[in-house]
Amino acid sequence: MKTKFSIRSQFDLLFEQLSLFCDEIRNADIINTIYFQLPEITKEHEDKAPSSIHVNKIAGDDAIKRIVSAYLDLFVDKKVSSKVMQRHPGLLSINDPKGHLMKRLNYVNEAKQKFKDLILEIPNNDARFEAVHNAIPSLITLASYRKIHSENAIPYSVRFTWMTKHATRTLSKEAALDMLSRSSNYSNPRMIDQQSWQTLVEQEKLRVSSLTEKSKLRIRRPTRVSPEVNVRFTAQKRYHVSAALPFILFNPHPETKLGDLPHYEKIENHPRKRAYNFLVDRIYLEKVD
Repeated sequence: MKTKFSIRSQFDLLFEQLSLFCDEIRNADIINTIYFQLPEITKEHEDKAPSSIHVNKIAGDDAIKRIVSAYLDLFVDKKVSSKVMQRHPGLLSINDPKGHLMKRLNYVNEAKQKFKDLILEIPNNDARFEAVHNAIPSLITLASYRKIHSENAIPYSVRFTWMTKHATRTLSKEAALDMLSRSSNYSNPRMIDQQSWQTLVEQEKLRVSSLTEKSKLRIRRPTRVSPEVNVRFTAQKRYHVSAALPFILFNPHPETKLGDLPHYEKIENHPRKRAYNFLVDRIYLEKVD
């Protein structure tokens, strides 16, 4: 078990590097800055994926303050919801000809990765939660892991979009049956009564039981839509990364095209949407061919 001292020490190192980084941003040669403010997630909506998201574009000194605050947003504090992390999309264009700020950013991301590695050495989620929150009360652990993405080459464009991803987990037939057995004891307010709920679960178990022992199964659960940064050099050379934190473009070229994050509106029947044939729709369980 990792000690309280080792966890706290590694976090203090991370926070020191992050604080120095933010101080250096405030004194940097900033060319352009945009912060895309998203609605605060309330407890009422933390379990429900939004069908639309309004984006408020902020520029100038106010954007710089919000971007710095975003990098330091690691604690629950007075947040309305601590279950769903707030996203902070934005773009910071900075002249850094000698690479001093870039070097500091590397230190920050290295410290984040070391802290993450240290915590993940703890064997299970409950033990991790207990260890982290004993050492650093009110810390949002996943927020401390968030990498700050950047680019120091000259891309053709840096644009923003919305991405819907899936959380995947592979499991055996035995593990799937065990999960379903445990869920039969849960109460489900959507069902008329507990007996109807248990009947449904038994039907799900029969479908899984009919598979061979060597069948490969996967839970492919859709997650909340999230902002992404798309960095393009050519039609073939491009990449995208999370925009959970503001993206940094070092030594920007005036001809690089910069885009805004649009408002999000869910498209129910998207032409690229794949149709899934789930064994158990309720938990997004599918057989892997």
